[in-house]
Parts: sequence; structure tokens; C-alpha cells
Amino acid sequence: MPGEDTENQTVSETNVSEGHSSKKLLILIGALFTFLLIGGGIIAYVVLHNDDTSQTLPEETAKNDALTDIGALYPLDTFTVNVLSDDGREHYLKTQMNLELNTAEVNPEIDKKKAELRDIIIGILSSKSMEEVSTEVGKEHLKKEITDQINLRLAEAKIKNVYFTDFVEE
Repeated sequence: MPGEDTENQTVSETNVSEGHSSKKLLILIGALFTFLLIGGGIIAYVVLHNDDTSQTLPEETAKNDALTDIGALYPLDTFTVNVLSDDGREHYLKTQMNLELNTAEVNPEIDKKKAELRDIIIGILSSKSMEEVSTEVGKEHLKKEITDQINLRLAEAKIKNVYFTDFVEE
């Protein structure tokens, strides 16, 4: 049975060559899978990283523009008013501020209405409690209220912002 040996040898060689090709195929699939995982990770990082930067850049640009685009500042004299506390005790608030105008120059209307503007600010400050004005959020609300109330009484000039240059709570 000389043909059987040749046939068995051919079957063995086929099995060996199939074993090598299946090992090569598994290695190739593993390498491809690893490559896809690494590539996907890199793509995900780039996409997520770009989204984070694109969201913060406009905010930072707006802050920088706001700082460089300051209108004329109108300084006011010191305000000293009594304020109440939630515990019923009287305190005082001493503050000094500058009004930022929406123009590069001080409008004469501001000078003419200075007494009225001071009266508005004193009314607003004395209506607050110590707890309302002692936090950052409270100060921001105070600035907004002062800005809004003054702008209601101005015809030409408008207040853009209020800057506290001194703020003492006692």
C-alpha cells in the first residue's frame, strides 16, 4: 500500500499547512482588532478634546474682550448706609463705586443727575440685609439692580456695569 503512505503524508501536510494558516489568520485578526481599538481611542480623544476647547474658547474670548472694552468710568463718592441683619442687629455698609458708561466719554446727563443717582443707590443699598450683600452672588445682584434702576432714569447715557472699588461690611 504504497499509495496509502503518500495519501497519509499529503493529508498530514494539508493539516499542518491549515494549522499554520489558521494561526496566521488569528494573529492577523488580533493585530487588526488591536489597531482598530488604538485608532478608535485616538479618534475619540481628538474629538472630545476639540469639543472641550471649542466650548471654552468663546467664553475666554468674551471675557478678554469685556476687559479690554471698558467704557468711560464715572467715580462716585463714598456711600455709608445702615443695613439690617437677619438677627435684627444693625450694621453699616461703606462702599465706593465707579459706574461704567456705554460710551468712551462721560455724558453731561450723568453730571446733571448725580444727586438723583446717589439717591437711587442709597435707597437700594439701605434696603438690603447684611446677608444679601455679603456674598459674591449678592454683590452681583446688587450691581445689576443698581445698573437697571439708574438706566430707567437716564435718557441718553446708559450704565454698562458697576465696579465696587471699596466694600466694607461692619
